Formats: sequence, C-alpha cells, structure tokens
Amino acid sequence: MADTPETAPAATVAEERSPQLTLRFMASPTDVLTAGSHGVSGGRVLEWIDKAAYACAAQWSGTYCVTAYVGHIHFTRPIPSGHIVEVRSRIAMTGRTSMHIVNEVLSADPREGVFTRACDCLVVFVAKDPETGAPTPVPSFHPTDSEEIRVAEAAKSRIGLRKAIEEEMLSQTYTDDSTAPRIIHRFMAKPTDVNWGGNVHGGTAMEWIDEAGLACTMEWSGERTVAVYAGGIRFYKPVHIGDLIEVDARLTRTDSRSNHVSVHLRAGDPRGGRDALENAIHATFTYIGIDVDGNPLPARQFTPVTDEDKRLWEHTQTLKDLRGQYEPVPLVEPQPAAQRLD
Repeated sequence: MADTPETAPAATVAEERSPQLTLRFMASPTDVLTAGSHGVSGGRVLEWIDKAAYACAAQWSGTYCVTAYVGHIHFTRPIPSGHIVEVRSRIAMTGRTSMHIVNEVLSADPREGVFTRACDCLVVFVAKDPETGAPTPVPSFHPTDSEEIRVAEAAKSRIGLRKAIEEEMLSQTYTDDSTAPRIIHRFMAKPTDVNWGGNVHGGTAMEWIDEAGLACTMEWSGERTVAVYAGGIRFYKPVHIGDLIEVDARLTRTDSRSNHVSVHLRAGDPRGGRDALENAIHATFTYIGIDVDGNPLPARQFTPVTDEDKRLWEHTQTLKDLRGQYEPVPLVEPQPAAQRLD
C-alpha cells in the first residue's frame, strides 16, 4: 500500500524537476471500442490517464514507477473520435515512496478549439529502484501557492475513503457459487503490451478490465453500454509479458439505470494453468445502457439468488454509501466556460 504524507521525509527537489505535465494528441477511430459508439471507451481514457500520470511521476522521481491505485473516476461525457485531447497531470502530494497525482482529461473539436472536461481522478504511483524493484524514496513536493495547497488538501481528504474502500473490497470472497451474469476473458500478454519497466502497462490492463465489464453488461442488458464510473482500482502485483491473463467480470448489482460490475484480473505462468494465476488487479466499474442517440436507458434488473450474490449486492451498496459518506474535497476547480486551444 502506498505510504501517506505523514511518513514522508524532508527532501530537496532539483530545480529542473517539474511537478506537472500535459499530453496532447488526437483521438483516433481506433480508440473507439464498439461500432456505432458515441465516443472513446472508458478503458482507453484510463490508459491515457495512466500514461500521463506515469510520465509525471517518472519526471518528478527520476526513476521507474508503478501504478498502485486509481480511484473515483466519473466519465461525464464521451470523447468523440477526431477531438484534440489533453491529459493534464500534476503532483498533489508525496509520501516516502509514493506520488499522488491529479489528472484531468479534456477535449475539443479542433475546428472550434474550445476544451471541456470529460473526467478527472487521482492516481497513486510508487517509485521503484530499477535494479532491485524495491520501493525507493522520492523528492518531497511542497505546495507553494494557494491552488497547490488546495489540491494537496483535496488529495489528503481522499486517504480515508481509499482505505475504507480497500478494506471493504478485501473483505469479500468470490467463488463459483453464483448465478450472476459473468464474462471471463483469457489471453496471453503480448510484447506490444510492455511498459518501460518490462511489465504490462497499467493503462493497458485497465483497458482489458473495461472491455470485460463492457461485454458483461452488454450481454446482460441487450443494449449498448458505456462506463460512467470506475473506482477502487487496486494493483497488487505486476503482470509480465507472456503471462496468461484472466479477466473475470461479474455483475454485482443493478439500480434503476446502473449496472455495477466487479472485475478481477489474474495473471501467471501459463505452464501452471489456471490454478497458478494470482490476483493482480481488482476494480469496480459502473455502466449504463444507452440508445442510438446516447440517452440513458432503464437497467434490466438482476435478482441475486445465492448467498454470495446477495452478499455482493449489499457490498456494492456499502461501497456507494462509503463514497457518499466521505465526500472528499474536489480535486479540480469548476471549469471556466471556455478554454480555447492555443
């Protein structure tokens, strides 16, 4: 688990190290997952966030970093293919070996040049010694103006929520004693999935998770679905190139419009078979069905039957209640009416 700011030692930050970074590129047709979709998939957006946050973390720490946690992401609108995309990442605070990074995703029609926000979230990265793979200390980040102080306080306000969500998710067990809708994808991690440390990129893994959740909810609902929320994405172990990957998505609850899914990504040496696979990532996603115009549809209702299904139904409500109880400070200020393309 990433350390908290109370454990962070004092350190001198080199003047040339910037605590922020912006990636700008164009969303392409290959970023859209399903035919007829109104925008880029949630998984691809998560991949963009992870890459920008990694670059920010590596720039600040001066070493290789790994994703530890991604949380509380609301996808407020689709990003169409052909839009200019900006992913803005900045250090909010540091622990002894961790960096808490605020990320905003905005996009604009290049013909108009007006950026609007599509989502924002906090990502926690841990710096690693490239030789040993052990966590290594990072330079301390000290806020210098009122906005940086506000962002640091907002990040701190999420520590309790993150711990409560992690504990609640770890308290649950998942077996085959279930009648819930479920999709399992299995495949090999390819060399094209590699990151700069020789493992599978965290953003790529999150895209796999979204694909499984999307398939599960589309099969259940009979409608096109889109991700509207992702949270509690916890990374437990690295995924290696050549590993056998199993992405297991299970519907845990339905509300009037929402389909809640718990997804486990397991990985291991394919020579050991399925029994050799270990939990690498656990995440929760929420999807809604949409019509041809992108308007939300009522959810097809799932009725839990087994004791495990009933327990996970209540577990999903507990996670929702926790997020409402903590009410963390917003990471980013309300957006101005227009932010024009330079």
